[in-house]
Amino acid sequence: MADEKKSFVRISALLWADVLVAYALFVMQNYLTDVWGLSLIHAALILNIWNGVYRILPLFFLYLVDKYLGYLNLLVFTSLAYAAGITMVAVSTPPLANASGTCKRYEPECVGRTQKGILIAGLALIAVGVAGNLVSLLPYLNLKKSSGQGVNIYQIIGLFGVVVVSIAGAIALPYIRPPTLKFGIPAICTVVGTFLFLTGFSKYTNDPPSHDSPLFNVFRVFVAASLKIFRSYPVSNKDYHGHVIGKTEFTTTRCLGGLHKAAIILPGEDPPTGKSWTLCTVEQVEEAKIAVRMVPMWMTFIVCGVVAAIGDTYFVEQASKLNRNIGRLKLPIQVLLLARRSTKDWLGGKVTKLLEEFRTDLAPSFGIAAGMLCSILCCISAALVERKRLNVMRSDGLLDQPDEQIKMSIYWLVFQFVLLGGLEAFLENSVSVYYRDQSPGSVANYLVNFIRGVTGLGYMCSALSVYVVGKISEKGGRKNWFQHTLNRSRLDRYYWVLAGLSLVNMVVFVFVASFYRYKKPEECGRRTPDAGGGYTDGYNEGDQNRSCCCFC
Repeated sequence: MADEKKSFVRISALLWADVLVAYALFVMQNYLTDVWGLSLIHAALILNIWNGVYRILPLFFLYLVDKYLGYLNLLVFTSLAYAAGITMVAVSTPPLANASGTCKRYEPECVGRTQKGILIAGLALIAVGVAGNLVSLLPYLNLKKSSGQGVNIYQIIGLFGVVVVSIAGAIALPYIRPPTLKFGIPAICTVVGTFLFLTGFSKYTNDPPSHDSPLFNVFRVFVAASLKIFRSYPVSNKDYHGHVIGKTEFTTTRCLGGLHKAAIILPGEDPPTGKSWTLCTVEQVEEAKIAVRMVPMWMTFIVCGVVAAIGDTYFVEQASKLNRNIGRLKLPIQVLLLARRSTKDWLGGKVTKLLEEFRTDLAPSFGIAAGMLCSILCCISAALVERKRLNVMRSDGLLDQPDEQIKMSIYWLVFQFVLLGGLEAFLENSVSVYYRDQSPGSVANYLVNFIRGVTGLGYMCSALSVYVVGKISEKGGRKNWFQHTLNRSRLDRYYWVLAGLSLVNMVVFVFVASFYRYKKPEECGRRTPDAGGGYTDGYNEGDQNRSCCCFC
């Protein structure tokens, strides 16, 4: 038992390293523009694709956890990828990559194809590691805590270490100027943390995979329904496979009736004992329909991802050109990351508590709408601040001196970073409560990760939006809003476009949410017979077409 408790500290070491890597990668936009000499848009493109990939990958990893690997095996694989990735990023810096050469300066002419290839490969591996941690690290830690008897000293040490490393990293790491050390120190800590985690591998208890995935079942429903597309609907519910399990009767709901055919038992067909591509249960059909019904709402989260993307790219580039002094003290850019994450954590707890107190069907939708309102205000604030920065820069004659800092304070950007934290807090916590209440437990985890994937798609669409807006802006012989440097670009106008797009997106969400029919999860497509021949949920044979959690 003591070894089992000590293993919590070893696993927590992965979280310690994760915090340091986050602080180091926060300034990757500046590294790509200053050291690599990339344009503003090119650097943002790399980071937006990276952010999108690590948000989309958890869906695939969650499938592997349920079907083949289990949490522990996936955590081992992705932690090794994480350690290798951040090490490659550190090695790609000019002094290490050109150890045998003469060009060791942090300048574009010292960055060749080899360094670029190593860094891109390193970022890809980090994306794998981050995605794996999102899926397996915290769930596995929760399993370890739930298997113990209360809180023990090892859990306190592990959590205390996360807090201490976060504070120490926030204070010390930003003051380390050479990129080799800025990336090298988190790389060393990640390798050490991974080594500590692996030393206790023999003492960990692995949860065996269930060999059943709700995502796999959704695909099976579509295949089975397609194979029976020309079959007519049965007269009785008894001809649907799995319409009764124990004392619970599952009934088909009104929406997306074409999927009902996946559960039709054909004459002479025996229900399979295992998984079948030709026949599914009514419960599996209803779970697939819940996922499909939520697609219109999911699509509105793409714009939220587009707005969040500017916080990791253009906002950081702006911050690097502003005055960071408070008296004689020069604070690091990472203070803005702290403002964003602190807002997200503090407000996220408040949002969850508020939604628990007001357990109404529409409460999560109001929370999501509040997050979208934060995205609108964030874009408006960013546009006004960038306009002010451009005016100050021009008045100081720094238009063609992109590396020079201007006298405007960096703390003009704090409000827009706080609003980004508000967007993430309202969106993530409201969506989690929403799916907990509106979907079966078997698919809720997938749906939450699907929303993360949709947001990641928004990060990738950010690059597309820049391309489209840039092309439109240069029509009629006008100058493109996106130039090689920040000073020559007109990001303020782009932010106004995003503000308008976010407003339209919020209106679409309100329209979609108003047509969504909310039901309690225990009422969705299932009926329990009572002793009198009726049903405990209060509706009988005449109510079989009653809809549940859908657009009708």
